[in-house]
Amino acid sequence: MTTSTGSRPAALTSDAIDWRASTDEHPARMASMRSYSAVAKGDLEEWLTVYAEDGVVEDPVGPSMFDPEGKGHRGHAGIRAFWEQAIAPIDTFAFTITESFANPGSNTCANIGSIRTAFADGSHTTTDLVMVYVVDDEGRVTSMKAYWEPERTMASFTQA
Repeated sequence: MTTSTGSRPAALTSDAIDWRASTDEHPARMASMRSYSAVAKGDLEEWLTVYAEDGVVEDPVGPSMFDPEGKGHRGHAGIRAFWEQAIAPIDTFAFTITESFANPGSNTCANIGSIRTAFADGSHTTTDLVMVYVVDDEGRVTSMKAYWEPERTMASFTQA
């Protein structure tokens, strides 16, 4: 793995992100950093600017409690609805990204890590996952697929 050294990337605008992976600049990697930062700050409008107008979020990929048909959340309206259902109820997010793979000649990166979600009462879960980002020529996300298992996340639930 090639990892840049030096200062924290400007795309990481939240201290709730522990980025241990490559920081080599790549459009999809930078978009993923902007996405995590917006979520950690609870800023829906900033998060929407990361996504193309016709972007798709599949989190998790396949049928789930957030997407019973498993077809993804499409366009800004669908992505906004996903935020309200899955992100807005969370009190705090803490991201740990341990690996990030991006071919310099591609528009895609895959990040491996975990997300700790805490609720207002202090209870929390941890989700281990792989997140794949595809961006357009402007660096906006056209597809984000998060591969994780809801049952494993629920098994990690810890009471306050």
